[in-house]
Amino acid sequence: MSAVSAEAVSGKVRERGVVRPRSVGGEGGEPAPLAPRARLLPALAAVYRAQLSRARVARIPLLFVATFQSVGIMILMRGVVDGGDEARAVVAGSSVLVVAFVALNLLAQYFGQLRASGGLDHYATLPVPPAAVVLGAAGAYASFTVPGTAVTAVVGSVLFKLPLAHLWVLVAVIPLSGAALAGLGAALGLLAPRQELATLLGQLGMSAALLLGVLPASHMPTPIALARDLLPSTYGVEALARSFDARPDWLLVAGDLGVCAAVGVVSLAVATWAYRRAAVR
Repeated sequence: MSAVSAEAVSGKVRERGVVRPRSVGGEGGEPAPLAPRARLLPALAAVYRAQLSRARVARIPLLFVATFQSVGIMILMRGVVDGGDEARAVVAGSSVLVVAFVALNLLAQYFGQLRASGGLDHYATLPVPPAAVVLGAAGAYASFTVPGTAVTAVVGSVLFKLPLAHLWVLVAVIPLSGAALAGLGAALGLLAPRQELATLLGQLGMSAALLLGVLPASHMPTPIALARDLLPSTYGVEALARSFDARPDWLLVAGDLGVCAAVGVVSLAVATWAYRRAAVR
């Protein structure tokens, strides 16, 4: 009758003086396979719904502030601007400013807070692709700007007696300029070494969108006009301003929207890289 070894009874393997527990995941000591990572589109939809629900509860007062701010700017400018290119620039810039306030400023603060509080660790433990986290949050914040931007554009058009026939272009302006600004805001929040700096950068970005977007480019000094061309929201402003013409040049509108789309792809890619960088630290 053979004796049962102590190794078999204890379920451990002794190897060169080191005691190691046997794996229970499979035959031959192989570890149990991990669950597969979630696919991009389902994960993106889940993050988008969660972020939109959160934003709906926490950001509605701020959306009213952004809309009231933009409408107030147009009312102030009505005293010094009668019409023409200046009126188009004021209405278009004030409308896109709502997108900048939410998608750039608030998103920079959100990701800066997540990084400072360790909230990124929660997302890092989920089997969710990094791109889904960034795109879901950016999409939710950009979508949240739709009511305020539409209200601002309609009020401004009535205030300055601009045609309303082509305001459907907002269907393209909001998501494309929103993607560009949201990607920039997320990147600023994730790359800023401190939460306070992320808040400051978000505020500065929104201020740049205000000062460089509302005033007509023809009234700016050359260095300021060049800086305006580097701001992603500028091309959304230009596309919307061109739509107020009696016969808009749709080729130029499409070109401006194409620049917004390209900047959006680049800024969201940078934000995804910044998320990976911040999540592993």
